[in-house]
Amino acid sequence: MRIVLVGPPGAGKGTQARMLQQTLEIPQISTGDLLREAVREGTVLGKEAQNYMDTGELVPDQLVTAMVGERLQRADCEKGFILDGFPRNITQAEALTAHLATVKSRLDGVVCIVVPRAELVERLSGRRVCSQCSAMYHIRFDPPVQAGICNVCKGTLYQRSDDNAETVSARLEVYEHATAPLLTYYRKNNLLHEISGSGTPEEVFERIRTALRSIPKPP
Repeated sequence: MRIVLVGPPGAGKGTQARMLQQTLEIPQISTGDLLREAVREGTVLGKEAQNYMDTGELVPDQLVTAMVGERLQRADCEKGFILDGFPRNITQAEALTAHLATVKSRLDGVVCIVVPRAELVERLSGRRVCSQCSAMYHIRFDPPVQAGICNVCKGTLYQRSDDNAETVSARLEVYEHATAPLLTYYRKNNLLHEISGSGTPEEVFERIRTALRSIPKPP
């Protein structure tokens, strides 16, 4: 099964991608991971991406698409894949469609995890990270035993600068603005499945499984 997983920051997209990977036994492909791997291994595409990253620029769509295209050619993608963080815009979506067409393939579905903005702000702004071991907590959903102190190493917990409520709201606005045309594109192509991301990870996962089971099998 060939799936694109879409969702705003805080929707639990990474958790669901990992659960799908284990259940469907297909790889989760993250563009962030691909970029780091390519830079670390010093590939041609990695070196080119590094030039942009070093200057704080966004890696161009064409370069990201090329990396994804290379990754999809590996043997572990023969039975399918879960794309996490790609495509991010119409240009990338059209490039992905074109690439799959060259190998006589297509996406089976696009799953969008939908969570009310107020809930996303609460999830993200409540995160706390240990300054020593990087263990993560949430002041409401997963608080430490002692407020402000890590259970593991007794380090001090802090809030990341991009997790304060004002910054989170700005991040969500950017996501919504960028993603709306992408969702419209996939909706027109009858590929979009919008899933409620409220509830436990297990409840959300079962909704996704139900949506995927509704996809017709290829002839």
